[in-house]
Amino acid sequence: MNHDLERYQRQMLLAGIGEGGQRRLLESTVMILGCGALGCVVADLLARAGVGHLIIADRDYIELSNLQRQVLFDERDVEEGIPKAEAARRRIASINAEIRVTAIVDDINYGNIERYAAGVDLFVDGLDNIEARYLVNDLAVKSGRPYIYGAAVGTTGMTMPVLPHTAKQSSAWEQPDNFATPCFRCLFEEAPPPGSSATCDTVGVIGPAVGVIANLQVAEALKILTGNYARVSRTLLTLDLWASEILQLKVSDARESGNCPCCKRQQYEYLDGVAGSSADTLCGRNAVQLRHRQQAGGIDLDALATRLRKQGAVNSNEFMLRTELTDNGQRFELTLFNDGRAIIKGTNDASVARSVFAKYVGS
Repeated sequence: MNHDLERYQRQMLLAGIGEGGQRRLLESTVMILGCGALGCVVADLLARAGVGHLIIADRDYIELSNLQRQVLFDERDVEEGIPKAEAARRRIASINAEIRVTAIVDDINYGNIERYAAGVDLFVDGLDNIEARYLVNDLAVKSGRPYIYGAAVGTTGMTMPVLPHTAKQSSAWEQPDNFATPCFRCLFEEAPPPGSSATCDTVGVIGPAVGVIANLQVAEALKILTGNYARVSRTLLTLDLWASEILQLKVSDARESGNCPCCKRQQYEYLDGVAGSSADTLCGRNAVQLRHRQQAGGIDLDALATRLRKQGAVNSNEFMLRTELTDNGQRFELTLFNDGRAIIKGTNDASVARSVFAKYVGS
């Protein structure tokens, strides 16, 4: 395709980009995992920057409550019940018709991520649960492709680029080894127990926190895709906009000082399906049971019950918690046990059950 570079003129004036860098962007493929608040901003900015192929993966549909922060969507998308990935694809077509956008409406898991990620140069995180982040990190490190981590909840957020030490020598996007960084698992070796992490659906989120983190993610992606590796951040950036605090934590020694199962020992437990949760459909019950294979401690059911009471009545004791939830107009009954096992009643679809769990329980 012959691209009209005129639309990128202001961007090409930057010494670090120029025409050569712009053409690299146009030849790039970026996979955006999750098209919620972060993913919307990331997709919008990468499309406007001229990344040639965007792959947007999201399993969810648009709700009215999404519009406060998910900037690619409008009220018509809510009325029509369009999946987020497809609505984003349509919106981006009106922003930059010269680029290609692929929408994946599916639950990304260890059984399909490598197939969906074929040909991808860089991964950007717009995910809503930490287990999926370990999965993407595994694939990024194993295949030697960069990954931009990002998360936002409440008034806080954090982001960090990952340049794997295992960069493929044959890749056109290879970075020199001296620019490699620790991976996500170097910093967060084990997933926290379910229910211990706040989510947007239990504590809320403000749009500005999302916007700042997503813009930082895109800036790092542009540096990497244009070959400006020396400019890539070597820190974990955290912020709290309500407290007016921004911190940059030096993490460059995390790989050498630790014994990361992923990038140091090449054990890709989430990608291999060894770690993480499994799902079983419960025959005749219209319910899915989720089991977490890896636990980093017990679940604080009392703390989770306090958060979930914002959604409705909660019954809990020292062994289990039960509540009813409405998500995308559908009613579910969530039962969570203190060993991390959960039963989501109201669906036989494992991807729907995982989505409900991620929104209201967390990791």
